[in-house]
Amino acid sequence: MTASSVTSQVSPPEPPDVDDHDDDHGGWWSDSPGWAKAVVAVGAVLILLLVGGLAGAVIGQRTAPTYAPAAGSVDVGFLQDMSVHHRQAIQMAVWERSNTTDPALRQLAFDIESSQTQQLGMMQGWLQLWEQRGETAPGQYMAWMGMPMPSMPGMATEADLQRLRASTGQPLDVEFLQLMLRHHEGGLHMMESAAAQASVPAVRTLATSMVTTQTAESQTMTQLLAARGAAPLPMN
Repeated sequence: MTASSVTSQVSPPEPPDVDDHDDDHGGWWSDSPGWAKAVVAVGAVLILLLVGGLAGAVIGQRTAPTYAPAAGSVDVGFLQDMSVHHRQAIQMAVWERSNTTDPALRQLAFDIESSQTQQLGMMQGWLQLWEQRGETAPGQYMAWMGMPMPSMPGMATEADLQRLRASTGQPLDVEFLQLMLRHHEGGLHMMESAAAQASVPAVRTLATSMVTTQTAESQTMTQLLAARGAAPLPMN
């Protein structure tokens, strides 16, 4: 059973309807202070990562090869790097879903959050079974591609994340779209390399599915930015 076939059997829950209000003044969510929303968002990330990790361990047991790829291999390096990449994308998606007032943006953020949480669980499950660390050592990102770097392309800085959390309304949506689009495009080369070079079929399948999904999402985000009179960010 491949990773993609297992993934297709798991249907994500419907996105929470944050438009339901307790009263005419916007309900508890809109009346809550920013710090309370941040606590809820962080809690949601932790719960999703826990669930995703448990699901990934089960999937990993079913799809793991009879041998374990070595540290520094394409398979291990890709999973470690992409785990870091996915964690940040999930963090941004949870914040956008929890704070946007635009239904289209809330659905997009939910889709990214759901798919990448499930993929993160799978990647962590495989790494645990192969007795490899869950993330790349700092400063050694993309070493499996022969080009160790202090950071991966497309990653948001702490200043970027602070700006996202400080925004509201359409500026929030634009900030999210710009950061997430750059994030997707920054990880594309790694996904394509793993899809072509990984030794484990399940890892190649996962990387291929990421290329397909994130390419489509990038096209959607580019269109949504244009509709709001904004342009993509240059690659960092």
